[in-house]
Amino acid sequence: MSDHLNGLVSTEWLANNLDAADLVILDASRHLPAANRDPRADFEAAHIPGARFLDLATLTDTSSDVPQALPSPAQLAERLASLGVQSGHKIVLYDDSAVRTSARAWFTLIAHGIDDVAILDGGFAKWRSEGRKTEAGEATYETCETATLPAANGVRFKADMLANVQNGDEQVLDARGADRVFGDGPDPVHGGENGRIPGSCNLPFNQVFAEDGTYKSPGALKTAFEQSGIDLSRPLVTSCGSGVTASILLFALHLIGKYDIALYDGSWAEWSADPDTPKQQGPQ
Repeated sequence: MSDHLNGLVSTEWLANNLDAADLVILDASRHLPAANRDPRADFEAAHIPGARFLDLATLTDTSSDVPQALPSPAQLAERLASLGVQSGHKIVLYDDSAVRTSARAWFTLIAHGIDDVAILDGGFAKWRSEGRKTEAGEATYETCETATLPAANGVRFKADMLANVQNGDEQVLDARGADRVFGDGPDPVHGGENGRIPGSCNLPFNQVFAEDGTYKSPGALKTAFEQSGIDLSRPLVTSCGSGVTASILLFALHLIGKYDIALYDGSWAEWSADPDTPKQQGPQ
């Protein structure tokens, strides 16, 4: 296998390449607390043959002030080494999560300069619906030496977003449901109040998927972004509750060839918790 991975792979493609020596498959499942699911237990019950468990929920920088922050370069390098992922490997990510967490893993990797990576279109749900082979138990593999990774690129922090409220250099697109973005009252997921960063547009993350759980076509994705109020000729930052579903929008933008994009990693969980940040509620 010599093709550079840079986007989506189909279940058929993955099934035909499971034995490739330079391919590593990572289960990037992570769940909201309300799902009451243990992704590691699920992995050990059934996973794609040869897959390794990324444990995305623990891949955060707990020393950061940002809630559920992206991992530090050292953290990510150590995790990949512990999974036997090294330079020259092609990485396919998948998940079995309602919030499509493979996109968060994808952004984590590419932000740190690891770009030979793709997402399994339709995830584990599509793989199983097609009756494809799975295996159970813990994965076995050899670890490798820890690499040196650069600091994350394409990340915005609260100070950046505060400045952006004033200068408007970057559009802001929120991936949460419209009821949370334009409503008031308590946020049902992260606590605090519903609302948005002033001037934000809204495209709920589930609107980038087709009925079978695969990503929509590039043309349909472009239409969805434009109908949300986004000018695709201008740079934009995505936000959500805690930086997870915002990554789905970043991946969808990547699929249509838009790269002047960034993630507000703290997202609404950080913004809403600060009494001094400006907030907007109600209709646009």
